[in-house]
Amino acid sequence: MGGGGSVRPGSGAFPELPISWNRRAQREQGATSPEELIAAAHAACFCMALSNELAKAGHPAETILASASVAFETGRADGAAITSVELVVRARVPGMDEPAFQAAAEGARAGCPVSKALAGVEIRLQAALESG
Repeated sequence: MGGGGSVRPGSGAFPELPISWNRRAQREQGATSPEELIAAAHAACFCMALSNELAKAGHPAETILASASVAFETGRADGAAITSVELVVRARVPGMDEPAFQAAAEGARAGCPVSKALAGVEIRLQAALESG
């Protein structure tokens, strides 16, 4: 497979990025892929959704750190596909206990617009409440 081009956001928030199938498949250093961009969007959206859930529960977060990784598989009978997303979040939330934090994290996963857009994809969540 070949082809290539570039992508840039309409907002100009980041520079034009080169893309191609080879860069995508070989995970070339310094190159991005649609999957990496989806992961970044999902982590950012999840952080906002979790911040909202925590504030609604009366426990605004001091810090929230989230990352996402997207599994991309080729060679499938139905073609290449995103098969799962792994969301990992750590947060410091004064006054909140672990069960309430886990409930807020699950609510954020369900309510995040990017999670909704990925409805056909398995989304795994590892959420950790940090003390201190």
